[in-house]
Amino acid sequence: NPLGFSKSALEAINKACLKLNAYPDGGHIELREAISARFGIDANRIICGNGSDEIFQILGRAYLKPGDEVIQSEYGFLAYSLVAQHQGAKCISAPTKDYVAQVDAIISCISEKTKMIFLDNPSNPTGTYLSFEEIQRLHKAVPSNAILVLDAAYAEYANNNDYSAGLELAAQFDNVVMTRTFSKIHGLAALRIGWGYGPQHIIDALNRVRDPFNLNSLAIAAGIAAMQDTEFVAKSNSHNKLWLDKISEEFTASGYKVIPSVANFILVEFVSENQANDFDEHLKANAIIARKVASYNLPKCLRISIGTEEANLLLIKAMKEFQK
Repeated sequence: NPLGFSKSALEAINKACLKLNAYPDGGHIELREAISARFGIDANRIICGNGSDEIFQILGRAYLKPGDEVIQSEYGFLAYSLVAQHQGAKCISAPTKDYVAQVDAIISCISEKTKMIFLDNPSNPTGTYLSFEEIQRLHKAVPSNAILVLDAAYAEYANNNDYSAGLELAAQFDNVVMTRTFSKIHGLAALRIGWGYGPQHIIDALNRVRDPFNLNSLAIAAGIAAMQDTEFVAKSNSHNKLWLDKISEEFTASGYKVIPSVANFILVEFVSENQANDFDEHLKANAIIARKVASYNLPKCLRISIGTEEANLLLIKAMKEFQK
């Protein structure tokens, strides 16, 4: 988050520092209650983890075994394939179209071996998303003995009316888990806080598998304060929308292909891998760090996060200078 993080989170950390001699709450009771109050959901069906990544890993430990299959979209978050690899399962990638996950392609990959389907929505690194109607259509095709994991790390940035993070499905069905993070809009990436919501039987199983003190006291205190600071979240969303639109328009007007994004970054496709690398080096020379995504099989693309106003203006200037 280019705006940093909630001031109340820092105050909570400072206060929690006075009790470093005590172990943290292994059940994350107050943090789960804060999340419960914010979203109107059952605190007993919330699990907290050391980032969303840990929740993905304990899902794998609890439900995957060698020979099982995991499905993701073509450009799915790299952590999903690692979850499968750690448990000896096979990860299958369903083709996308125009960088957007395709429900029919995912459904066509489902077999009797399918035990988990990961879908990052909005997607990282493309920034694209599927509507709630499409997510519902996907869920109808998921076998009852397989789990649909909706990774909504960037949910707070998505303003489209047809978008849903998936809380409704996780509340209603026995095989849907939705995950969220404090690393993005809340700006607490260094503290590693993630949470998930799902049916009681899955949450109970995950709590039996996770480490007992997987969140430290400072993270718990900051997470509670951040969850309650809705003003900071709204301000961050407004800043992101303003500059996401402006930067996308500037790049598009200059002839670059920008993948429509609802997250806090844009994915830019260049004419070749060499041009992408040259542009990346040009940005570095101007003190701007972008993200190469060749590991996602996108060698011709760069992912560029929305920054502060100063950084965004510098990015636009550097982009125009590169053209010359």
